[in-house]
Amino acid sequence: MASFTLHGISVSRGIAIGRAHLLAPAALDVQHYLIAEEQVEAEVSRLQDAIATVHKELQTIWNDLPKDSPAELGAFIDVHALILSDPMISEVPLEIIRTRHYNAEWALVTQIDELSSQFDEVEDAYLRERKADIQQVGERVLKVLTGSATALANLGDGEEAGAQMIVVAHDISPADMLQFRDRSFSGFVTDLGGQNSHTAIVARSLDIPAAVGMYNASTLIEQDDWLIIDGDAGVVIVDPAPMVLTQYRERQAAQARERKKLLKLKKTPAVTRDGVAIGMLANIEFPEDCAAALEAGATGVGLFRSEFLFIGRTGHAGNLPAEDEQFESYKKAVLAMKGRPVTIRTLDIGADKPLDAAEQTALNPALGLRAIRYCLAEPQLFMTQLRAILRASAFGPVKLLIPMLAHAFEIDQTLSMIEQAKAQLRDAGHKFDPNIPVGAMIEIPAAALTLPLFIKRLQFLSIGTNDLIQYTLAIDRVDHEVAHLYNPLHPAILQLLAATIAAGAKAGIPVSVCGEMAGDTKLTRLLLGMGLTEFSMHPAQLLAVKNEILNSDLQKLKPKTAKILRAFEPAAIVAEVEQLQQL
Repeated sequence: MASFTLHGISVSRGIAIGRAHLLAPAALDVQHYLIAEEQVEAEVSRLQDAIATVHKELQTIWNDLPKDSPAELGAFIDVHALILSDPMISEVPLEIIRTRHYNAEWALVTQIDELSSQFDEVEDAYLRERKADIQQVGERVLKVLTGSATALANLGDGEEAGAQMIVVAHDISPADMLQFRDRSFSGFVTDLGGQNSHTAIVARSLDIPAAVGMYNASTLIEQDDWLIIDGDAGVVIVDPAPMVLTQYRERQAAQARERKKLLKLKKTPAVTRDGVAIGMLANIEFPEDCAAALEAGATGVGLFRSEFLFIGRTGHAGNLPAEDEQFESYKKAVLAMKGRPVTIRTLDIGADKPLDAAEQTALNPALGLRAIRYCLAEPQLFMTQLRAILRASAFGPVKLLIPMLAHAFEIDQTLSMIEQAKAQLRDAGHKFDPNIPVGAMIEIPAAALTLPLFIKRLQFLSIGTNDLIQYTLAIDRVDHEVAHLYNPLHPAILQLLAATIAAGAKAGIPVSVCGEMAGDTKLTRLLLGMGLTEFSMHPAQLLAVKNEILNSDLQKLKPKTAKILRAFEPAAIVAEVEQLQQL
């Protein structure tokens, strides 16, 4: 068979070489038939039994998690268990059986499709990826209903037995990934998924090479094909030529040696060659991620996305997390970080998000009622979250981060509500940090161009490069038709970044970068040259970025970076950024 190459989305670094192991889906394309009235309750029981079986499966997987498993795995299994318990999955399909007389599989798929279509309308990339969790839960129940539970094929003898296994699937859930933990599982390839899918997050936390969003890889790749995953490029080479295989094996060995060296940097302070200390912070999704952050040597949490508490809370507002539930989660993260600061971002979802299926979806959700706009429009929801975060601040240093601010009145309204939340807590006798620092996400060009408004009112700034790039270049970064236009090195982006960092330094307030740019080692020296002293990224990226920092000299970087900021031709900028790596 001739060799060919597939291109997808790179979600984790590294190279994997091995044999393809195809994971067949239960297929949401199931038998559709109507049942007689007298069979209805038996069919309802069949679906209830399947749901109960999956609950037990998830509990068993959770109980059997190896002690060295990344915290994300347990958290994602919890998310799947929550989805399975949600009335939208556990009760609505039963009503469909009773009212429409559909068979159990058809009723379940009908409801999964309905929920999935709601998530398609979501603008936020992280939350849109949660559709996959609902489908993965549905797949598990269908496998029980149809008796098609996933089985692992035996690897053959000889060369195949010694080969590492690369899982190829249409999609794969975090729970399914666990069955490969004890096998020679070295990477995976999926048709679906993006940068923020749980599959991608688990890949990064396990430090496993992966390529997702490959569209039709699972139909083009055959069982036992030799594969190379180039995780850095998001490329999969199928049946590579011997010479290509040799080249990649050499690169793989070099990366393994490099990784071993990086592990020695865990306890080394991040200080440049000319003695400037740099803050190394972690981005986390769940309180359980704090373990990975500490393990990687993080000096704090630069971004704790609070959305995980709200995911899957479809239906009426009464279904949203209460103050105590939120407080316990935030407190758990604060205690886990053992005195290191935890920056909690307030809710970054909106009316375009499926908190309530009955809500009207905005025509252009990216520009609609989302993040702080949504929170100010839903003061009860916002006050509940503010009180919970403030209460957690009694247990360790907490910073409050507000997303998507662009107007002075938004900042003023937010600060007024924070003061109101403090007054309510004082009246209720709850402790909190009265001087909790409040900061803004700089992710709208308008914010980056009116920094004096922010600096006058707030204590710190955090640049969300993902959205800043999206809004500045007017592209949807998850729309594959315009994804090629997503460019962190566009001169407009560099100007906004440099201006924000310089304004913070002049005013003496901390500025961090918490978007993907912070974790990209090819851009570390550029950001240092701009004067950035706080980086926040996924824990798996920390040591590689720290290595760049330790080998950088700011006195040499600053004049070169100033030259880059004067350039406007893309080729010249790329060439100059590459030259920074040689300094």
